[in-house]
Amino acid sequence: MNEKEKMLQGLLYDANYDKALIEERIKCKALCFEYNNLAPDMTDKKREVLKKLLGKTKENFLIEPSFWCDYGYNIEIGENFYSNHNLVILDPAKVIFGDNVFIGPNCGFYTAGHPLEPDERNKGLEYAKPIKVGNNVWFGGNVVVLPGVAIGDNCTIGAGSVVVKDIPADSLAYGNPCKVVRKI
Repeated sequence: MNEKEKMLQGLLYDANYDKALIEERIKCKALCFEYNNLAPDMTDKKREVLKKLLGKTKENFLIEPSFWCDYGYNIEIGENFYSNHNLVILDPAKVIFGDNVFIGPNCGFYTAGHPLEPDERNKGLEYAKPIKVGNNVWFGGNVVVLPGVAIGDNCTIGAGSVVVKDIPADSLAYGNPCKVVRKI
C-alpha cells in the first residue's frame, strides 16, 4: 500500500518524505497561489481555478482570498458556499460542506493529526480523519475544526471556537472546547 492509499484510509502515513504526496501538495499550492494573486474583478478566472483545484463544487460559491489547502481534491463544497478571507483547509482526508455554509474570516478545517509519541511524529508520520459539515451552517470568525468532526444541519458555531467533537443538528455551539449551548 502506498502512502496516499494509507492517507485516504485514515492510517498512519509518511506526510513529510513521500515524493508523490509532496508533488501533489506543490501542485495544489501553485493553484492556491494563482488563485490568491488574481485581481478582485477576475471572477470567471477565480471560479475556473477553484473548479480545477477542488474535488467537487456546485454552481454558486465564493471563497475570498487568501485560501490555502493541501491537496484540494478532498474538498467538496455545496451550493451557496461562502468563505471570508484566510480560509485554511488541511485536506489529506475528505472535507465535505453542505449547502448554504457561511464561514467567517480566519477559519481552519484540519483533517490532519499527528502521533503523540515523538519518535513516530519525528518520522514525518501523520493520520487524517474526515470532516463533514451539514447544510445551513454558519461559522463565526477564527473557528478551528479538528480531525474527525461532524457538524449537523442548521448549526451556528460561535467565533473563536475550537471544535473537537461532533455538534448535533440545530445547535448553537461555541467555546474552547466548543460545546452546545442551546438548540436553535
